[in-house]
Amino acid sequence: MEIVAFGVQADEKPLLEKAFAGHHDIRCLDVFLNEDTAPIAVGHDIVCTSVNCELGENVLRTLGAGGTRMIAQRSTGFNNIDLTAAEELGMTIARVSYYSPYSVAEFAWALGMAVNRRIVRACNRTRDFDFRLDGLMGRDMHGRTAGVLGTGKIGEAFARIAHGFGMELLGWDVAENPACVDLGMTYVAKERLLAESDLVSLHVPLMPATQHLIDAVALKTMKDDAILVNSSRGGLIDTMALVAELREGRFTGVGLDVYEAEAGLFFLDKSLEAIEDDTLARLVTFPNVLVTSHQAYYTVDAVTQIIDATVRNVLDYKAGRGSENVLVPRAAG
Repeated sequence: MEIVAFGVQADEKPLLEKAFAGHHDIRCLDVFLNEDTAPIAVGHDIVCTSVNCELGENVLRTLGAGGTRMIAQRSTGFNNIDLTAAEELGMTIARVSYYSPYSVAEFAWALGMAVNRRIVRACNRTRDFDFRLDGLMGRDMHGRTAGVLGTGKIGEAFARIAHGFGMELLGWDVAENPACVDLGMTYVAKERLLAESDLVSLHVPLMPATQHLIDAVALKTMKDDAILVNSSRGGLIDTMALVAELREGRFTGVGLDVYEAEAGLFFLDKSLEAIEDDTLARLVTFPNVLVTSHQAYYTVDAVTQIIDATVRNVLDYKAGRGSENVLVPRAAG
């Protein structure tokens, strides 16, 4: 039986093929699943997807009509999947509930420190043999306050790094993480966290309750010289409101590995095309903003764990077993 995998990156392909060897044949495609590409999956019982694939009701119905009965998502997030439609169609949906939290936490800190210490600007200058220090002054993180919105596994890993810098820790979540409390984190209301933090990092899932968690009001609450980092989901930030604040000269730096309208852009080469997204085009012009292409998770350690979990999800499905990774269970009968 052949599995078709959509949105496979070049570095990811050999790892996927090796992991599935001896279990199933896998056809790796670099195109993303959407309404236009869904017919490619006709005849495949199992479809493997990435976070930037589109699995709305229409796509799922096309897949179901073509014989697909299981979706194996290669990510923790699943906001791109219509779970209600999947259940109605009798599809099994599984994701990866865990992979290295250090990959994302370390990258979030890379973004934060890059904008704090003006690394990109400095590199661009030195390539032109301009070795002046004007405009490159940053700040010590030691003694300052890190605000962590979402203190699960990734938020905890981020907090541990902040603790290593010697920072004060503020946290916000629906439940306190004892490990973060042991680090000295104080849990406070979101408004206080935003008002008092020198660096704010987002580590919460995207759901209706967290859509635009950082909206115009929240942005106004933050310090004028704060650093904002988002390595979770783009929809957590109201990007148009963020652009408005940046135009006012606010924030020391903003590091974004995700963008709320990234579908159809991220993971693709758009360098020879005109970008129609005016908000993104404006965002990347600010000298204190660094945008990367949803790569925080992209380490060999994390990707290997994601692929191994995906293989287990497929084998569990074929054997009729459930697991903590199953979002929509196999239909009875």
